[in-house]
Amino acid sequence: MPDFAEPLARLINEFKHLPGIGQKSAQRLAFHLMRAGRDDAERLAQAILNVKDKLSLCPVCNNISEGDLCLFCRDTTRDQKLLCVVEEPHNILGIETTRQFNGLYHVLHGALSPLRGISPEQLKIKNLIERIRSGGVQEVILATNPTAEGEATAVYLSKLIKPLGIKVTRIAMGIPVGSDIEFADEVTMWKAMEGRREMK
Repeated sequence: MPDFAEPLARLINEFKHLPGIGQKSAQRLAFHLMRAGRDDAERLAQAILNVKDKLSLCPVCNNISEGDLCLFCRDTTRDQKLLCVVEEPHNILGIETTRQFNGLYHVLHGALSPLRGISPEQLKIKNLIERIRSGGVQEVILATNPTAEGEATAVYLSKLIKPLGIKVTRIAMGIPVGSDIEFADEVTMWKAMEGRREMK
């Protein structure tokens, strides 16, 4: 790595910690910020701090929230009988763009992965079961990613939920296996939701 002034080298190093950012991209971002005006840098810094200071997790569904409850849990017009389980908060966007789902969400914050040491205790499963037991939910849609980890998580959740007398469905595989819900286009996501099937 070429020698840079210490503040610039430190900024490049911080950018490299971001997902998908390698050495070259980190350098481009750092040089862009160096050339930008101080106001631009301050706005970026403040936006980053606001994300850390003003956002938290919804105590009901674990989605990102700016207030006590996230915007979906606050919305009384949504169908309280339908609960869609996703791995990460950004997965909700893919489902919402279809405008076909009007239920509630539950975010696990990951998927089961024994190889990476992610067990059920590290996911937001306990409050999912508590939500279901509290009544009102008639169908749980498992919209975990179509990966080995996502499938394992769906099977595990199905075995926990079905004995509670709740219908459990899995989104159809309109989404390519091995990809992420975040990158699914609107029609693919709609077809996946429409073609969901009951877990056995």
